[in-house]
Amino acid sequence: MKIVYSPKYREVYAYDPAAALGRIECIYMELQGRFEFIEPRPAVEEDIRLVHWQSHVERVKRLPQVYEIASLAVGGAIKTAETSLKGEPAFGLIRPPGHHASPDSSWGFCYFNNIAISIEKLRMEKRINKALIVDFDLHFGDGTANTFANVPEVTYFHTEGATSLEFLENLQKFLLTHKEFDIVAVSAGFDKHVQDWGGVLKTEDYMKIGRILKEFSEEVCGGRRYAVLEGGYNQAVLGKNVKAFLEGFE
Repeated sequence: MKIVYSPKYREVYAYDPAAALGRIECIYMELQGRFEFIEPRPAVEEDIRLVHWQSHVERVKRLPQVYEIASLAVGGAIKTAETSLKGEPAFGLIRPPGHHASPDSSWGFCYFNNIAISIEKLRMEKRINKALIVDFDLHFGDGTANTFANVPEVTYFHTEGATSLEFLENLQKFLLTHKEFDIVAVSAGFDKHVQDWGGVLKTEDYMKIGRILKEFSEEVCGGRRYAVLEGGYNQAVLGKNVKAFLEGFE
């Protein structure tokens, strides 16, 4: 398991919960010494425009510090995806998050859709054909759904459930009926935890989610799988939740 990470992700670039001081550090401290870290490069504008309209790119450019870190987040997602194609699972410890970024707009602490761009780059380079994106963040990734609404080769699934058991069962039921993919990508949000905004999942549930997705990827696409960070805001538990997920996912 490789962790894609840059110290620049620690920089506070805005005044929102995703950009909060210490949020990336609390995850890094849990993963350091357990996994191998590799550093990404910023995405070039050509890659960002695989998903986003030029007008949206220009809007983000008006915030120079945000554009710099958002481009690096896209680059991190691309590096994570490419690493997984080489046969090793990977996790993008990146920010800003991205799943609320549509081609022409963004909200919810997002600017560019990291996971959507990483998948689209693999598709445009003909390195994959069909992809599954599983999103277990508390919030529906409207930006990802909008991006691939008319792309039958990419399936987006947002896992929901009022209890942890229902949540896990819904994920398993979906995977039972979807089998033909070249890669599994995961929007990994941790804000549904019992001590975060959602108040549903326990730390051990994230390990179960990771294990389910690992086994599914091994069954359908030779184990090609990767995940990138989306939400998760309680720093007292966030690092432990990410570590639990990765221990199931590796």
